[in-house]
Amino acid sequence: MPLELYLDLHSQPCRSVFLFAKLNKIPFEFKTVDLSAGEQYGEEFGKVSIMRKVPVLKDGDFILTESIAILQYLAAKHRTPDHWYPADLQKRARVDEFLSWQHTNIRTHGSKVFWFRGVLPAVTGAPVPKEKMDAAVEDLNASLKTFEDKFLQSRPFIIGDKISLADLVSIVEIMQPVGTGLDVFQGRPALSAWRDRVKKEIGVEVFDEAHKVIMNVDALPQTFEKKGLPEFLKLKMQKMFN
Repeated sequence: MPLELYLDLHSQPCRSVFLFAKLNKIPFEFKTVDLSAGEQYGEEFGKVSIMRKVPVLKDGDFILTESIAILQYLAAKHRTPDHWYPADLQKRARVDEFLSWQHTNIRTHGSKVFWFRGVLPAVTGAPVPKEKMDAAVEDLNASLKTFEDKFLQSRPFIIGDKISLADLVSIVEIMQPVGTGLDVFQGRPALSAWRDRVKKEIGVEVFDEAHKVIMNVDALPQTFEKKGLPEFLKLKMQKMFN
């Protein structure tokens, strides 16, 4: 039975898993979970994971959630090249350091900007209040500065001369607000040069394949008009503004 990956490429963690599997020629069956339709809350997906989130890996009877755990599992099982998740203790610690930090920083703030610029206007037909948008962008900018000053510095990649899981996870997160038309690379030459190196290492074709959906976020209004607004999305909107 082939490896199954339950994914929606609107999701940053799904894109990191998708790209890693593709780059390392790991055979898998792409099982689409349409988040915009609320399929993660459906009966069928509930049989796969009670977490109700993607990505999910199913390897025979073994089911694994959480993108970082999935990436590490794939790296170990398929013995991917060492640079992705180095055996060297200190290099691996640097990868783990970034992966631990990004959850509540680049991921949190990039996702919020994506919601404020891309999802909520598509749902409500109105822009998010300026003070909320400005605060969200300010938080994202602070995270990007920390990323450059602490994690990237003057190195080609986060842990040195070669790409790692840290770079893969960071690029998909940083691309999330870019999908809404916010060019976070403008005025950041070091970040821009790093993006170009990462994109070259990944390969432009597969990079664009992974990000095609997110770069077409303008289609969301038509998506919600066609499918209706899932209940989970209504609840998430209420939490954001309460």
